Amino acid sequence: MKHGFLPVSREDMKKQNIDQLDFVYVIGDAYVDHPSFGPAIISRLLEARGYTDRRNAVRIHLAVGLPLKWVQAQRDTFRDYMMKERIVKVGYKDRTYEMEFTGCTVMPQCYSAVAENLKDFKGMNLLVDIGNGTMNLMYLNNGRPMESKSWTEKLGVYQCEKAILNKVRDNTGTELMHEVIENFLRTGETDIAQPYAGLMVEAAKEYAVQIFQKLRDYEYNEQKMRLYVMGGGARIVEAFGEYDMDRVTFDHDIRANAKGYEYYCYMILKHQQRKKAM
Repeated sequence: MKHGFLPVSREDMKKQNIDQLDFVYVIGDAYVDHPSFGPAIISRLLEARGYTDRRNAVRIHLAVGLPLKWVQAQRDTFRDYMMKERIVKVGYKDRTYEMEFTGCTVMPQCYSAVAENLKDFKGMNLLVDIGNGTMNLMYLNNGRPMESKSWTEKLGVYQCEKAILNKVRDNTGTELMHEVIENFLRTGETDIAQPYAGLMVEAAKEYAVQIFQKLRDYEYNEQKMRLYVMGGGARIVEAFGEYDMDRVTFDHDIRANAKGYEYYCYMILKHQQRKKAM
């Protein structure tokens, strides 16, 4: 795979000797050239797989996810949305990629992240997946999901970021840069001066208290079960929450859900191929 960032400005275009863009990809998020961000990685993935001719064609089956309790109601609508453009042509460097989307499998967040390792969950476990906008919860009984005990709450990392912004603004009358808060949320640390650092920590601790209070609302008791926390919010809960370290596991692999989607999608397609062969 070649190095160098994708162009995001006219200056970048000049450096890469690009006179005219073949396409402009508009998204609401910042451009991050990292494997956890789909829009940035898709062209690099094709390049790494050997599609290096000036014109390349590839067929893609999408494996995507929705918050745990939204899947049943929104699966069909979300699949239709993802499949709206069946054929997409993308220009990358001096090559053209023609992508044909042949299908889309929609799976639940949280459960998908541990699908390959269910046998490792003994006794009663509470899975908690803290994403950007939502927090998914599901109980496992000896590795088996309890569908009647699964929930989705709007208590994701964004709510923590918003709380930090408000606390700093209310106490100092100033704004923190988004990048400063983002780094803090990812690492649990910051090198900015007081009182800003203290206010950030205070807001993060309050957010962690909210998380554990919500878990208790859904019958969480650390003496009766184990807790498994994953997603982008796991770092904040680990750094600023109060819990029994011997009974809580933190999974910081932000690709865990994506790996689960891929695994489930592969198994589903494999099963379909076997049925056709019979």
